[in-house]
Amino acid sequence: MTNASLPFNASQQQLALLRLVNWGLKIGLILFATDLFGLTTPPVTLSYVLIFEACYVGFSYRFHRLSMNNNGLLFLTLLLDTLFWATWLYFTGGATNAFVSLLLLPIAISAITLPRWAPWCLTIVSTIFYTLMIVDITEQNSGSVMDHDMNQMPMAANHVMPASHSMDMGSHYLGMWFNFVISALVLTVTVGFIAKRIRQKNAELRYLREAQLRQEKILALGTASAQMAHQLATPLATLRLLTDELVDTHHDAEQLELISEMQQALNRCEVTLADLRLATESIREHKLTEQRVDKLVATLTEQISLLMPEAQLNITIASQVESRIVMTDMSLLPALMALIQNGIQASEDNQHQTRVDINIGLSQPNQLSMTIRDYGVGIATHVLQTLGSNMVKSPKGMGIAVLLSHTSFERLGGKLYLKPHPECGTEAIVTLPLSVQKTS
Repeated sequence: MTNASLPFNASQQQLALLRLVNWGLKIGLILFATDLFGLTTPPVTLSYVLIFEACYVGFSYRFHRLSMNNNGLLFLTLLLDTLFWATWLYFTGGATNAFVSLLLLPIAISAITLPRWAPWCLTIVSTIFYTLMIVDITEQNSGSVMDHDMNQMPMAANHVMPASHSMDMGSHYLGMWFNFVISALVLTVTVGFIAKRIRQKNAELRYLREAQLRQEKILALGTASAQMAHQLATPLATLRLLTDELVDTHHDAEQLELISEMQQALNRCEVTLADLRLATESIREHKLTEQRVDKLVATLTEQISLLMPEAQLNITIASQVESRIVMTDMSLLPALMALIQNGIQASEDNQHQTRVDINIGLSQPNQLSMTIRDYGVGIATHVLQTLGSNMVKSPKGMGIAVLLSHTSFERLGGKLYLKPHPECGTEAIVTLPLSVQKTS
């Protein structure tokens, strides 16, 4: 069970306990407070309903975890609560029952815990039940008045108190009905709106907390990387001198070829260190530069062909984004290259070919979308949910490259989304804001 599900589980348990309290309240009122609150003596039929409700309460308490993260099942239980309350009210006085306002309790709970459709449905159901009880009590009073008039026929003709009393009670019942409907609507609209705002605020706070934790991890990784990069500078310089001496002292063709490969690897390390210094300086000074999308793609393609010549890139770029401008810094290119490198490795492990598809277009009028699709075996769903937000242990690594890329895109105002492809592999979707084009 995840930490996020613990509060929801606790609320489900509290709701099950509340059902037990409600059932005990019904029993207590019938046994000890019928005369005190003017309740109608219930028939034997209600006893069978209460026995069935007791089984339902026990089942809901024992298996309250079944409705965890299941809005449909939770709504069904609240609907059953409404039915049991309406049945109890009907047999103990109907609309004249002093506890008729408890029909609003499931509406309030659904407004807090469920989507907006749920409290509206319960409001309609509760209003229908209450309307039927109002109609029933009105018909009973009308029948009583007619019987009273028949018994009083020998009396004076100007005796009209029973009819007047019936009209007053009818107005009173109508006012009770309006009061119930207004209360239900207030709960549905107001409480639902407040609950929605609270959920939004909690989601924002949760996102900010996760972002803060991610930034702390990035800071620790950046500090360690800077220290190691500084320590690597001297050994690389020494290796450069040694390879130059080997070139001067060895003339064998095979050895020279090996030395040439060593020099290429050293060149790559030196270029990477130089880029790291430039990126560090750019990030520290918050330097952002404007770059056309087609120029960015050309630079990216050149870097990939230089550092990963075995890559088989299939790049598709929409014509409407080629001339658009995106704000970049030195961290954007390495972040994109890390995603492409992961895709190349995944495709090679699965299909023994380094194939990666890149589609560039618009997701919104002023938002660039870059989809990087590999042909690997895909990533497990539980890993996709945390990959990019936390370091994830796997046979291939800990997801640090994706974590760093995600942070780089966020700093530039973009996002990184990972999702499985319907056929095979994984899609990494990068979105970046585009500069608004000024009209002359």
